[in-house]
Amino acid sequence: MMAGSTLQVNIVAADHPVWHGTAKSVTIPASEGGMGILPDHEPVLTVIKEGTIVVVDPEGERLSFEVTDGFISFDSNKLTVAVERGTNVKRAE
Repeated sequence: MMAGSTLQVNIVAADHPVWHGTAKSVTIPASEGGMGILPDHEPVLTVIKEGTIVVVDPEGERLSFEVTDGFISFDSNKLTVAVERGTNVKRAE
């Protein structure tokens, strides 16, 4: 990973956009367990289960989102998270 690398994140629920922006890393509740996505990760398409997505923004701030079942797609430093329902929990310290 190159210094300063980021990825674009788009979290969408069935009825509304939840959050989009730039991140240094994202942790998702994959069906097999927690999975981290970093810039330049290999392309992936996987099912996620209900749980918490944690986004670390370029300033190092952590944002948490509660989501229901859905899937993620990652390719060319663009992460799309599509879920039935998602809510912005809080900006974690």
